[in-house]
Amino acid sequence: MNHPIKIALVVLLLLLLFGNVSGEGIVKKGQVGFRFLENPVSAEAIGRGGMGLITIYNANTVFWNPAGLGWIPGKYDVSLNYTKGIADIDHNAIAAAFQIGRFGVIGLDVLMMNYGDFYGTRRANNDQGFVDTGTFSPQAYAIGLSFSQKVSDRFSYGVRIKYARQDLGSAWIGVAGIDVDDPALEIEEKSYALAEPSVDIGAIYDFLYHKIRFGAVIQNFSREIKYEDEKFPLPFAVSFGITVDPLSFFSPFEDGSPFLLGFETRHPRDFKEKFKVGAEYVYDNMLIIRSGYMGNYDERGLTMGFGFTRSYMNSKFRLDYAYEDFGIFDAAHTFSFGVTY
Repeated sequence: MNHPIKIALVVLLLLLLFGNVSGEGIVKKGQVGFRFLENPVSAEAIGRGGMGLITIYNANTVFWNPAGLGWIPGKYDVSLNYTKGIADIDHNAIAAAFQIGRFGVIGLDVLMMNYGDFYGTRRANNDQGFVDTGTFSPQAYAIGLSFSQKVSDRFSYGVRIKYARQDLGSAWIGVAGIDVDDPALEIEEKSYALAEPSVDIGAIYDFLYHKIRFGAVIQNFSREIKYEDEKFPLPFAVSFGITVDPLSFFSPFEDGSPFLLGFETRHPRDFKEKFKVGAEYVYDNMLIIRSGYMGNYDERGLTMGFGFTRSYMNSKFRLDYAYEDFGIFDAAHTFSFGVTY
């Protein structure tokens, strides 16, 4: 048995073990915060079922697996992303990457949330039982710095350090008294804003055989933080992924086909194992058709998308769109644009 097959068997065994462990016991929920860090970035990845761990060859890979930076074909890459989400909650992201000679690749990224405006109230001793406190808009963003090195034509690793901040606005809390009708009641306004760094660590291995690639990543490793009494971590998760070109096993496509099939599994801290399956087909090296499914999510499910790529002089431009079904909510739409030089 040759070396690549041994590695594949070990990887498969790990996936099976992880799947069995995550499927047993109590389903833990509501034990993490800063959920916005889980929002998927990149229409390319979302279009094929949220599969981005080993399938992105541009700067957007930092949002999925920093090890992917080592596989970017150009010297520079910039990616812009916009998602029109559910309940008028949108987010924007930008990522840039550049090679540092043979040393490796550096990536920079910013993710910004737009939650819209909310109407604030507080309890009061009147007929309505409350008074208006005006409008407020929660804020959340993350800034990341990544490094990846492609050690060989088969293997790369990557590390991403990010600083995330979430501001939920302010609230009026009682510091004295029992209730709103207590003459001794005293209230004060308290701000609820927190910031915390976290780390992502990933790796990718390419078997150089029928587009079989394997990757793994640990995301949002951080300390526990708290707003009031109970501490919580950022949304820690461990993910694995594998891809293959199934048509290349048949004689007409022995040199590779334009079709790619992949599978990913995600093991979050506070829920059961999630899985993603996706595929894409490239027509004439210009048009890409994608589809996928996200399993074991509350509302997410079917995804579809398409993309266009075009080379001009020394640059390659790309434009992608993805549709994401959100069950009882309206669908989410993501647009991405990028250029590699």
